[in-house]
Amino acid sequence: AAEASAGRSAPEAGGVSDEKAAGIVAALAFPERVARAVGGGVCLMANGTRAELRPGSSLAGAEWIAVAVADRPVDAGHARVLLGAQIDEETARAAAAPLHSERDEVAWSGGDLVARHVERLGALELVVRPLRNPDPYLVREGLLAGLREEGTGLLKWSRGAQELRERLAFLHRHLGAPWPDVAEDALHARVDEWLEPELSKARRRSDLGRIDAGQALSRLLPWATGEAARLDELAPERLEVPSGSRIRLDYCDPDRPVLAVKLQEMFGLAETPRIAGGRVPVLVHLLSPAGRPAAVTADLASFWREGYRAVRAELRGRYPKHPWPEDPAAAEPTRYTKARQARRDADARSA
Repeated sequence: AAEASAGRSAPEAGGVSDEKAAGIVAALAFPERVARAVGGGVCLMANGTRAELRPGSSLAGAEWIAVAVADRPVDAGHARVLLGAQIDEETARAAAAPLHSERDEVAWSGGDLVARHVERLGALELVVRPLRNPDPYLVREGLLAGLREEGTGLLKWSRGAQELRERLAFLHRHLGAPWPDVAEDALHARVDEWLEPELSKARRRSDLGRIDAGQALSRLLPWATGEAARLDELAPERLEVPSGSRIRLDYCDPDRPVLAVKLQEMFGLAETPRIAGGRVPVLVHLLSPAGRPAAVTADLASFWREGYRAVRAELRGRYPKHPWPEDPAAAEPTRYTKARQARRDADARSA
């Protein structure tokens, strides 16, 4: 097969060249194969298929082509134009008129919302202009597409909001309903319940970035059953340890939250703290006086009996100003050095 030559044949009596006639016939016969050049020797057909021109093709440089015959070699990324003819846009529009459409489009593209009025011939964009006042429904759908593509990280996540999400994930994992699933897919499925009315008011990416994710997420708490009031009881932000300090829990791992606390502050506590109504023991990261990890345990009683002695032997020489009693389970917890604790005790007795 061969391509029709461009503008080389003599015009017939009616003044239409063989090339133009071939283009009109091919376009009318195969309107879905009307194609427009997209650069690099590649054209896009109205049916959405990309096709390459052969090296040295007489159609190189033509903006519009009527493709009569094309194939797709095995493992090729594009189809290949075997026979075609040059046409003009008027011919393309006329031949593929049933494929013509105009509509407003709002889509997530390049990391933000893009609103356009587009005139098309099948997959071919003919005219594109910015859309100043897009339909709110289309805007909302476009923003939802962005949230699905890039995730709910597009919202404003403060530390408190992120921690609330982690606490809810923990409760859902261990207690189930009515505590909500806050994984990405689950949040997308329930977007109407927690992200309105803010979502419908947003117009662009920057508007999403101003939505307080924590405030929105709190709408999923089980208020109707009254369980929401137990959030701080079942998954507390902080735990009070024997020294009196209130230590923040880390819920990054929903299987077992972490309590990172200086070892001396846990003296006298025989059992590992539990949350979720006593179902889940926290993972205790016992820290040195300098705040460095010294031991990790989910069983404090066992650690005091079996692991503490080795930690004491290693660290008491490095931190001599801090207490290292032989029996930590019976010792007084403290967050101070021995000297400072003694002064506090003396002040308390004299008060």
